[in-house]
Parts: sequence; C-alpha cells; structure tokens
Amino acid sequence: MAPKSRSYQLSATPFVIFAQLLAIAVTTLVFVLYLHFEGGFAFKSEDKTKIFNVHPFLMVLGLIIIGGEAIMAYKIVPGDRRTQKGVHLILHLLALTAGILGIVFIFRFHNEIEAKDMQTLHSWMGIITISLYGLQWVLAFFAYCFPGGEMSRRGTLLPWHTFVGMVIFLLAVTTALTGLSGFSNYLLLSTKGYILNFTGLFILLFAITVTLTVILPRGY
Repeated sequence: MAPKSRSYQLSATPFVIFAQLLAIAVTTLVFVLYLHFEGGFAFKSEDKTKIFNVHPFLMVLGLIIIGGEAIMAYKIVPGDRRTQKGVHLILHLLALTAGILGIVFIFRFHNEIEAKDMQTLHSWMGIITISLYGLQWVLAFFAYCFPGGEMSRRGTLLPWHTFVGMVIFLLAVTTALTGLSGFSNYLLLSTKGYILNFTGLFILLFAITVTLTVILPRGY
C-alpha cells in the first residue's frame, strides 16, 4: 500500500492576519507622526507643513493600506466571487481617490511655498504610480464589471491584471519609501526618526505579506 501523501501547502490565512496587524501598526505610526510631531492636517493654513502632511497621510493610507486591503479582498471577504469583486473594486476606487487627493495637496503645498514641482525621483515615481493606478482601475472596470464582456477574454486577461496590479502596488510602496527616506535624511535617530524608520520597515513587511497572500491559496 502506498503511503499517504502529506500536503505541506500553506494557506494565505495566517499572512492575511499578519497583514492586518501590520496595517494597524503603519496606520498608528502615521497618525502619531503627523498629528503629534508634525502638527496635524489642514487644507489651508499659515503653517504650510500642515498642508504638506495631508499628502503622505493620504498616499500611505490610500494607495498602500487600502490598496493592499483591496488586493487581499478575495482572501478576506466571505461570500461569493461577485461580492469579493465588488469589495475589491470599491476599495481600489477609494485608494485611487485618496491618491489623487494626495497629489492635489502636494501641488498645493508647492504652490503655497512657491517651490517647483516634479523635481525629484520620488515625484516622478508618484505621478507614474497614480497614472497607472487610474488606468488599471478603468481598464479593469470595463473588462470585468461592464456588462457584455466575454468570459474567455476575461480569463485571458486575469493573469496580466493580477501581475500589473502587483507591480503598481509595489511601485506605490517604493515611492512611499523614497519619500520617507528623503524625509529621514534630515533626522538623527530621535523618537521621530525611529518612527519614520519603523514606518518604512512595516510598509515593506506589509507589501511582502500582501504579495504572499496573492500567491498562496485561500484557507477554508
């Protein structure tokens, strides 16, 4: 009699849980950094830092945290495929909206302090990221949500949709890390410096964990 085979295949479930803990950690650190150390947020203020603060807050919480949750929706949301797809689509739309507003605020900040726009690698990567994010969302909406799409064509496009989506997500993470790195260059390892460094590390771990949830099968 042949010995029974054992499956050592991991499921995405423990990584989904770990991703939620990392998301909470990143969100907490971002709130502490920009509310406690940087004075909060404002659309219009004499303290121009408050206008700038909206930009990293929206980009991290939008494109990375909400965007990551959107990617994991198929592994988190209970119910049928249609429900999961709806949550996936809505979360990505929220992330895209936050990203666009984040871009608006950084341009507003530059205008307020009379600084030139698009002078850094970080800014170039940011514009590329938000442009690709918007294009990906529009194409996905018409391919997967608009009535009349052929199932065979949708199946053919799915691997590319997943691949491009992960590239855009990782590009958003890389852009955030370049922004945090540029900010932390002016700081010694003070409390604020430690918060920035740990925020960057947790963002990187979150990206790795989200990637694993995409690769691994859903747990039941």
